[in-house]
Amino acid sequence: MKNTTINSVAITGAGSGLGLELAIGYAKQGYKVFGTAFSSSEIETQKNELAEFDITFTVTDITNETDIRNWSEIVTSAIGNQGLDILINNAGVLTPGPMEVLELDAIRKEFEVNVFGSIATTTAFLPLLRKAKGRILQIGSLTGPFPLPFSGPSSASKATMEAFADVYRMELKPQGIDFIMVQPGNMRTGGPAKTAAQLQEVSEVMTEEQRQLYGYHFEQFSASLNTMQGNGLHADLAASKIIEISQQIPAPIRATVGQDAEEILQMVKEKTDAELDEFKMKLLGLNTKDE
Repeated sequence: MKNTTINSVAITGAGSGLGLELAIGYAKQGYKVFGTAFSSSEIETQKNELAEFDITFTVTDITNETDIRNWSEIVTSAIGNQGLDILINNAGVLTPGPMEVLELDAIRKEFEVNVFGSIATTTAFLPLLRKAKGRILQIGSLTGPFPLPFSGPSSASKATMEAFADVYRMELKPQGIDFIMVQPGNMRTGGPAKTAAQLQEVSEVMTEEQRQLYGYHFEQFSASLNTMQGNGLHADLAASKIIEISQQIPAPIRATVGQDAEEILQMVKEKTDAELDEFKMKLLGLNTKDE
């Protein structure tokens, strides 16, 4: 990075949850913040609360390359030759459910947002990042290196970005751009309520045969996931940690957020696949009906 004083940041998915907390956190430190929002109503909801901060929101469909290019042009016109110091690929969706039950289009949508959206955004902002010798933070998840049953698309999309992180890091390092993979654990954001609704929706659309095959364990998974997210790290604390990570010199290659992520990902390095499977069963309460 060009220096330790970073004054511009672009954040996808900044209209709510972790992204919004990141936007506020950077703005409080005097950064010029640019963020995407899912809809104009999302922006309007935050308008009064954020009036004192230098945050510019743009309604952007992260799966639409034209929208992403338009957003990058807005940012470019605002900061020009100064360049962009930090890009945070934060936008993401979750598609829970048994793989056999999930529609292929739903799985494709998860990859469109979590993977292709991140790639398209990175490509659009690289010219600005080169000017500032900036940094890219990819918000992943502990489920990238630690995939969970009934969370296949999310785990797979996060694992995909783990691989791309290694590629980007080596390709961009000679240009003075750092790429940091952020691995959060469970967080208390707007996500848990959305997740609970999604889990219920999946249960309701299962056929009778699918309920016989998956219903019992999926209900256990749903209860465990709702509990873990409800007890997760507050979004503002997670955002503070991520901002701290973004300013570390030298830039870390990977950085966990939350004690659960730190402990579990250390376990991934030390345990066998069979041991990890057993741990996941206990973590998610996936007991058999006879137990």
